[in-house]
Amino acid sequence: MAQVDTLLVGGVVLTMNGALDLYRDGAVAIKDDQIVAVGPAGLVQADYTADEVIDCQGKIIMPGLVNAHTHVPMTLLRAIADDLRLDVWLMGYMMPTEREFVTPEFCRLGTKLACAEMIRGGTTLFADMYYYEADVAAATAEAGLRALCGESILKFPTPDAESYDESLAYTRKFIEDWKGHPLIVPCVAPHAPYTTTDEILRACADLAVEYDVPLQVHLAETRLEVDESWAQFEKRVITRVADLGVFNAKTLAAHCVHVDSEEIRLLHKHGASVAHNPSSNLKLASGIAPVVEMLERGVKVAVGTDGPASNNDLDMFEEMRLAALLAKGATFDPTALPAKQALLMATRQGAEAVYMGDITGSLEPGKRADVIVIDHAPLHNIPHFERDPDSVYSQIVYASSASDVEHVIVNGRWLMRDRALLTVDEAAIRREAEAVARQIDRFLIAREGNVVNKLVAIGGLQQEESFEIQVKAVVKDGDLIERLLAHPAVQLVKHNHYRQYDTYFLFNGEEDGRVRYREDDFIDEQGNVTANVRTRLTYTIPEKAREFDEAVLLSHSRFIAPADRPLRFYREYFQALKECEVHKDRMRWHVLYKGVLFYVNLDQMILPEAPEQYIEIKSRTWSQRDAEYKAGLTSEILNDVLGIPAEARVRMEYVDLCTMGA
Repeated sequence: MAQVDTLLVGGVVLTMNGALDLYRDGAVAIKDDQIVAVGPAGLVQADYTADEVIDCQGKIIMPGLVNAHTHVPMTLLRAIADDLRLDVWLMGYMMPTEREFVTPEFCRLGTKLACAEMIRGGTTLFADMYYYEADVAAATAEAGLRALCGESILKFPTPDAESYDESLAYTRKFIEDWKGHPLIVPCVAPHAPYTTTDEILRACADLAVEYDVPLQVHLAETRLEVDESWAQFEKRVITRVADLGVFNAKTLAAHCVHVDSEEIRLLHKHGASVAHNPSSNLKLASGIAPVVEMLERGVKVAVGTDGPASNNDLDMFEEMRLAALLAKGATFDPTALPAKQALLMATRQGAEAVYMGDITGSLEPGKRADVIVIDHAPLHNIPHFERDPDSVYSQIVYASSASDVEHVIVNGRWLMRDRALLTVDEAAIRREAEAVARQIDRFLIAREGNVVNKLVAIGGLQQEESFEIQVKAVVKDGDLIERLLAHPAVQLVKHNHYRQYDTYFLFNGEEDGRVRYREDDFIDEQGNVTANVRTRLTYTIPEKAREFDEAVLLSHSRFIAPADRPLRFYREYFQALKECEVHKDRMRWHVLYKGVLFYVNLDQMILPEAPEQYIEIKSRTWSQRDAEYKAGLTSEILNDVLGIPAEARVRMEYVDLCTMGA
């Protein structure tokens, strides 16, 4: 008899191999890091003896589960911002918090917490995509789990890189340092087509091909992503990345929610695999991926949890069950995606999808000893039936839970025994995670309580103050502009016509100021809106810095920047106490008066509707002396050039018309 290290005997053995062999009274023999025998308990015990024989009566012995897509350090961001749209959640909360807190230490701690959770839930292999991935890999290897670790690459600065060139350099070194590790497979992970560029996607694919490592990427997760891809490139997402050569690499595509039949054919043609993330896609309202059609067309589909900040757990039992149920509901077919198929997607097929099917994912001699043992007889899984040989798969997918897992072995090493974690200090991780949570709490509470901080958090805002002299007056003279332009001291520089749509976000107190989202639609000589549309975001203080004679005001804007996200994003992000809409048709003249540039606006209010036209005269200023001088020139324009009487001049912002209900 041959000597092995461990014999697991007496349980129901689900091999999940190509033949889906099942042994009601089976055994698995393990030596070093490998499985050496699988079969009926009597036959295996006749050929092998072991120092340690584990009685698995009433248990199920099966391959460990494969979590095909996640971001494990985000366990430390679990539940900080829920029930939001993907863009608000990602750009408004996740990325600002990550910029503030993500460090190598953060990633190691978050990974340890995730590993503890996954070991308890029977996951033995996961595919990760995050920052400081070398530290994720180190913490994973220390915990003893197997992982495909992808370094995230984006077109803008990330917590571990100021540029994508720096990210690529980091990734190259990460691959060189970890390639060939017994547990870790390093890979390249461009975040998504909408957060990268054509150049970045090509470079990432080339790097993956150069080192023969996989590539992970988010694809077609939301309908917005698909619509914007078509608007910008006249290509659907999968077609675009295929044309860029991304699929030259061994690609693991996360989500693929909004893909059509042609894109599914492309995925299959190029051998790309898909990580289906049912909980996350539902929670973020991204939709339901056409998994049944993918499987029918031969695409390898695995199951993932996505990150614990968008799920919010790493429970693969829950994901298997949801994957099966969603497929049935989406197709109105209760036979779609049966339990056996769901379990395959989370074991052998999952391992194949992450390009490790040759070493794990099923219980077969020669494969790594990645094995879990689960209790087959908890109250929620009683009774058992033997008429249908597939009932055991149904019990696992539809009735079992993560808490049923009793033992976990990875690469021949015990990670959990009798539900006791052996490779991570759970108590210490809890304490450290709670301490990080308090820091993040303080950061977000301070940010949420201050409009300026909240503006700065989403990035892109130019932190510069703007001062301008301004005055408004009701127009009653139709020849006003002709008189202005005909004056010998006035020189016309430029003329524009546009429709202006302002949304003002008003907060609790006057000290909070106002945030204005503005869209300028430029109008051509024929009265048509041109392609030249400008959007801006401005933070202003309602009180004027100073008032001069004749209603000439010194106005103060604290911040101004291009608005690079839709109005809906800012509405959901700011959650203002009140909103005001102001729409107007604006004719603007840039004029020089005595060598000073002035902006003269002739406005017809559309919303709120007002019969009067308003003229607004502005000039930027930078010092007290300059302000005094330009205020004087403004008064000259009002009195000497335009002849506007004092009673026609108004001390207001246009938002005042809205708030007063005019």
